[in-house]
Amino acid sequence: MIDVNAYLGHFAFRQLRHNTADGLVALMDKKGIARAVVSSAAAITYRDAQSGNEEVHRETQDHRDRLIPLAVINPAYAGWKDDLKICADDFGMRGLRLYPPWHNYRLSDTCCFDLVAAATERGMVVSIPIRVEDSRQRHWLVDVPDVPLADITALVKAFPRTQFILVNGAGFAGSPLGRKDSDLPSNYVIEISRLTALLGNEIGQLIASLGADRLVFGTGMPFNYPDPAILKIKVLDASEDDKEKIRRGNAAKLFGGPAG
Repeated sequence: MIDVNAYLGHFAFRQLRHNTADGLVALMDKKGIARAVVSSAAAITYRDAQSGNEEVHRETQDHRDRLIPLAVINPAYAGWKDDLKICADDFGMRGLRLYPPWHNYRLSDTCCFDLVAAATERGMVVSIPIRVEDSRQRHWLVDVPDVPLADITALVKAFPRTQFILVNGAGFAGSPLGRKDSDLPSNYVIEISRLTALLGNEIGQLIASLGADRLVFGTGMPFNYPDPAILKIKVLDASEDDKEKIRRGNAAKLFGGPAG
């Protein structure tokens, strides 16, 4: 399996376990996860997100065969262009993760468009977490809304050449992002960690409307335990070929490595 939704480092409001490179790889070994796409959990709340990117770069140096680092870039922060260049050219990071509500901008802002355009020119994927934590787990001093699916819809339409990965989201089946008749480009994939496989079966609905090629496996670890996402694939009413695409084939096309 290839997990497109994992993290390293500390988070400001709760303790995370398995949040070092060694710890995460050990957990991956126990759960049968071959590779994981990671970014800095600390960069979500750091005023200067680049400090978190530097930490992830150091952590992953001895695990690049297992861990694929993404950069957390805040386009509302001065110097982001230099940060992007360092993360891409010096650190070899394969893409970005964007946190608009945490970093005080919106996906429709000019600064965000500039960042996505610059990342696209470098061939970097753009991952957008719809949320970081369940609202019931949030610290009482923090009230950060989810990224609106309508904002994501507009962004993927504005950048048809960009490859987007939408993580930690739900409700796609009821939005244009989950409908084949929405006239959106097929430039995004949807990660399954918050989607249902039984009641409501949003994963099955998205397979029927978009195709299994548009879904990818992810867990949200170490914010979440990986077991629920793994179980969803097991109980999913889908062909083994479709399950294998979701487990690793689709992510392998995005990040390289064997697809099957």
